[in-house]
Parts: sequence; C-alpha cells; structure tokens
Amino acid sequence: MKSIIPLVKEHFGKEKRILLQNRQITVAGFQYNSGIEAVTISNGKGFVTVLPFYGQIIWDACFNGHSLKMKNMFKEPKCGHEIIDTYGCFCFHSGLIRNGCPAPEDTHPLHGEMPCARLDKAWLELEPDQVAICGEYEYVKGFGDHYLAQPKVIIHADSSLFEIQMQVTNLASVDMPLQYMCHMNYCYEHGAIFSQNIPDSAIQLRESIPAHVQPTPQWSAFNDKIKQGEYTLTCLDNDDMYNPEIVFFMDNLQQYQKYPEYRMQSPHGHTYLTRFLSAQFNYATRWILYNADQQVGAFVLPATCRPEGYLAAQRNGTLIMLPPHESRCFSVTTGIEE
Repeated sequence: MKSIIPLVKEHFGKEKRILLQNRQITVAGFQYNSGIEAVTISNGKGFVTVLPFYGQIIWDACFNGHSLKMKNMFKEPKCGHEIIDTYGCFCFHSGLIRNGCPAPEDTHPLHGEMPCARLDKAWLELEPDQVAICGEYEYVKGFGDHYLAQPKVIIHADSSLFEIQMQVTNLASVDMPLQYMCHMNYCYEHGAIFSQNIPDSAIQLRESIPAHVQPTPQWSAFNDKIKQGEYTLTCLDNDDMYNPEIVFFMDNLQQYQKYPEYRMQSPHGHTYLTRFLSAQFNYATRWILYNADQQVGAFVLPATCRPEGYLAAQRNGTLIMLPPHESRCFSVTTGIEE
C-alpha cells in the first residue's frame, strides 16, 4: 500500500519540521536562508537532502558517516537560472532537451534547462521499508518543446544505497530532442581506486576542450601521457594534475554490459557504488577535478550521450528523438556498497 503526502511551500520554515517518522525513516522539511525549500530523509545508515521544488537537486548525501558530495564553495543552495549559480550539490538532473557543455555554436546554458527548474508540485510516497520524494515539472514554450519531467529519489530503510529516477514524457504533437545525464558530483578522496565491469579500453580521454577549461602546460603534458598510453588513471594519486579537470568518455555501453557497475574504493575501507541499465544510459562520463575550491571524484555520470552539447550529439547521431506522447524512464542506484 502506498501513502501520498503532498508538499506545500508554505509549510517550510527556518526551523526543521518533522513531516513523517516511523521506526526506520524520518523525513524533515526546512528552508535555507536563501529561501530554498529542502527535505532531509534519514534512515539508520545516513541521509539525503533534496530540494523538492528546485530541480529536485540532491543537495547533500551522507551514509555510514561519509559525505558523498564534492568539495565546493557553496554553504547552501542559491537561487539561479543555471547550475553554475548553485554548484555545490551532490546530484542534479542534466538536460533534458539540451545537455552538457555547450559548444561555441550552441545556444543552451551549461547542462541545459532542467537543473534549476522550478517544479510545479512535489510530494512524498510512503511504502513498506521505503520513502520516495517525487515531483513534476511541465516545460512548455510557444512554438517550442513541451514535456513533463517526473524526478524521484527513493530511500530504503537500513540501506546506504538509494535510487535516483527520472521519467520524461513528450507532451507535444511532434518529436522532441532528449539528452539526459544523472550528474552525480561525488567526493574526491586521495588514493581512491576506480573499477568497473567494462573493458579499460572503453574508457577514452576527452580530447575536445570546452570553453570553461583553460589548459596549462603541465595539464597538456599530462593529457598527452594519457593519450600515448604512458599513464592510466585508475587511482586518485596525482592531485595537482586535475586542475583543470580531467574527463573520460565511455561510449556504447550496451556492447559491453547490460548492467554496468562502477566503483570507487576509498582508502578508508568503504566503496562507493553506482549501477544502472545500459539500455537506459548507453554512455557514461568520468569527471575529476582538484583545486583549492572544488574537488570532485565523479567516477561515473550515466547519460544518453556525451556531454559535449546539443549540436555535437546531433552530428554524432546520439541525440534521442522522443515521439509524441511517449515516455522514457531512467534509474540509477548509488551510494555506499553494503
């Protein structure tokens, strides 16, 4: 049996308020000083903090005493129109009609229109042994695209793994472009080791340079070593080399695995895990960044295409065209491996 609890903005205040509580899970709502509403769902292993009306961004996640999210400059979420206005979260929904780093010819903002979308409604779904926070966002433009986005985050009782989901429905009478990435900004831990159940040869260094990357001679030399096969980046042990970012692409995952699994083994003994279906996400990206202000060990970002912008996907034949009134569903399991 499923119980529904609607979330109303007026019920969120500066003080935390319990919205739901049982022996296994507690749900609390509050408002940041910036005015952005938040919901924290806790179980016996940890918690996630979700912004229910603001892109359903997962602002924070912590399990077994370990924070999952990147080091950043933001003390709290900030109101903005694109993700760089509030780049301190654990996860955001990148897309949905445009995705990734725009090329000079592209006209879309970094990572598209969905990350900072103002959702139309949000609610909690209570089922035995789990709680989900859900939402809906209708995107519509005159003479443009029209879709319904339905994000969801599911927390299980007594588990350090959780699910991030997205359903997209084309409400228009014509095909709509679809680009989606589940953009998880995992923590950076020096000495952490990457592993995955796809061949190492499938992991290719990004050779294009987006506008926000300003190469240094040291960085360029390090990239050349990787390109020439003189260095394989399987461990976070060269911190100074990841400024600016180092990015890897993994294409056509369906040729390798039905269920891709990626791990980042912490030097502290635990392992971060992400798994998904390659039929939903046929591409993945690895993003590594280390500087004084931001540190990211995003060992996998599942996606429908490379994050090189709309026109690149169109040229490469990786842009999904969703027929009228059809839906696509995406689901990622992530967290600390049990």
